[in-house]
Amino acid sequence: MNPSLRSEVEPFHVMQVLRQVALRQASHGDVVLLCVGQPATPAPAPAREAAVAALRREVLGYTETAGVLPLRRAIADLYRRRHGLEVSPDDVVVTTGSSGGFSTLLLAALDPGQTVAMTNPGYPAYRNTIEALGLRVLDLDCGHDTRFQPTAAMLDALPSRPDALVVASPANPTGTVIDAAELARIARWCEASGCLLISDEIYHRIEFGDAATSSAWQTSRQAVVLGSVSKYFSMTGYRLGWLLVDEPLRSRIDLLQGNLAICAPTISQVAAIGALSEEAQPELDAHVARYAENRDVLLRRLPELGITDFAPPDGAFYAYCDVSHLTRDSLTWCADVLARTGVALAPGVDFDRVHGSHTVRLSFCGSTDDLNEGLDRLVAVLA
Repeated sequence: MNPSLRSEVEPFHVMQVLRQVALRQASHGDVVLLCVGQPATPAPAPAREAAVAALRREVLGYTETAGVLPLRRAIADLYRRRHGLEVSPDDVVVTTGSSGGFSTLLLAALDPGQTVAMTNPGYPAYRNTIEALGLRVLDLDCGHDTRFQPTAAMLDALPSRPDALVVASPANPTGTVIDAAELARIARWCEASGCLLISDEIYHRIEFGDAATSSAWQTSRQAVVLGSVSKYFSMTGYRLGWLLVDEPLRSRIDLLQGNLAICAPTISQVAAIGALSEEAQPELDAHVARYAENRDVLLRRLPELGITDFAPPDGAFYAYCDVSHLTRDSLTWCADVLARTGVALAPGVDFDRVHGSHTVRLSFCGSTDDLNEGLDRLVAVLA
């Protein structure tokens, strides 16, 4: 039997880079990872302790589809502490990672053939998921003039209204933030236009300097917010995310998730309760302090590689850089750099199919020593 047409999506190239990394590590044992958004630290101690205790004492069977009430209460409380938002536990749907929440949301809200707008550059798995579900992607070409973020004026200039809009702040791959006033304008534009706003807020709390993130729910409860324990909470492999979503979409998402996944992993829900506790915050904030140090190292040293064209990241842990002085084929170039130096980078074609042939994304969520080692190798070979 032939595969479906919907499965003919572009690869997530970073995952292919990781296959090459495994081969390099097996043969040389010298890889420095600057390609993935994988924190170098484990889950915070309260999360690990909660998981161990639950493994010893509990059955860890199915939970209700939307997630256990203590976790939904903890997530609601997070938004009260962070943004002053009154969020009910009933507004929260716990999902199998933010990726699972994104897919389920699209299934619940949109029909095949409808249009979803997103930034270019943008997170490739969103684009590929949108296309796999039979939806159309409307690329919003964003550059330095808007710090790679959409604006309400840009939406006003569109010839036709999209059915949904995906925004990310801080963004992957650029690390830039939409300021509060602009996000509010975008949210109001979406409400007035009948366009579903999907706000990716999974990198919240990883912010640098004076940058500050706001939530789409501070302006519009018609928006849907994506959250996750992957990044700030250093729990990528736990595959635990959530949606803030109002009715009637919430009921439809609950129906779909009950069929597609039954519930998010129970052990991950238990661990997430520990991660969201106030006891975990000092450990997690220490990670952000290290990311800030790494950011400073990277911005100081990129000119050693002749890289001067990038938007300094406001948050997350990525720098998205123009390397047109080095290549016009970022996919082949990144593979060659890995073979020559053992340093793994993410090719820009993952994030921008039009202009990404001369860009790369560098991740700085590892150790400061590893970052300096990787940069030393790149400078020695490429400068």
